[in-house]
Amino acid sequence: MVKGIVIVPTFNEIENIERLVRNVFSQQKEFHILVVDDNSPDGTATRVRTLQAEFHDNLFLEERIGKLGLGTAYIHGFKWALQRDYEYVFEMDADFSHNPNDLVRLFNTCKRNDADVAIGSRYVTGVNVINWPMSRVLLSWLASKYVRFITGMDIHDTTAGFVCYKRKVLETIDLDSIQFVGYAFQIEMKFKAYLLKYRLEEVPVIFTDRTRGTSKMSSSIISEAIFGVIIMKIKSLFKQIKLK
Repeated sequence: MVKGIVIVPTFNEIENIERLVRNVFSQQKEFHILVVDDNSPDGTATRVRTLQAEFHDNLFLEERIGKLGLGTAYIHGFKWALQRDYEYVFEMDADFSHNPNDLVRLFNTCKRNDADVAIGSRYVTGVNVINWPMSRVLLSWLASKYVRFITGMDIHDTTAGFVCYKRKVLETIDLDSIQFVGYAFQIEMKFKAYLLKYRLEEVPVIFTDRTRGTSKMSSSIISEAIFGVIIMKIKSLFKQIKLK
């Protein structure tokens, strides 16, 4: 049984999805892929179904009724993976901002270095971001510094969305209690793993902004991250945060 599955949430990623699928399946280590599509009007799910005829044993598709948010897509994927025998569950964007070649490095960090959560980090060795305007780089970098200060986590890239979880982490965290749907979802998952004393390790990666399709970033997502972190930290201090 293949031990690793890569969860890829999609909304209007038809320009990227086939190339991503083929790239992941060309890695030296074998991974399965689960695409969680939020009813993309551009036909992303249709393209995945076409690819399933070629990769019928290792490419899976879950279609949802609408655009329900990044966090809920991952929760859906986590639960799907936990119903099967996967030991390593990956989060990965569809737009090639995360390099598929780094999947093996994240896997090895959990498998060989015994990390419970491996984080593809843009900031652990400086600032490794390509094609972002300076304003967005600064916003992202400051956001991670802010979250690190508030939460106490010794993580440089707290908002990273390129992650490998060991199965036991997802089995322990109460996935139904996860509150955030945007980028704050990434923070909440790491914070709860941290509070549960799991070992989190950062792996330096180069993040390249998408060249095809459109970004899903919005001001509401940013504000959720800023204010949500404070609320989450306060709840943890008063033992009101549900972990498992």
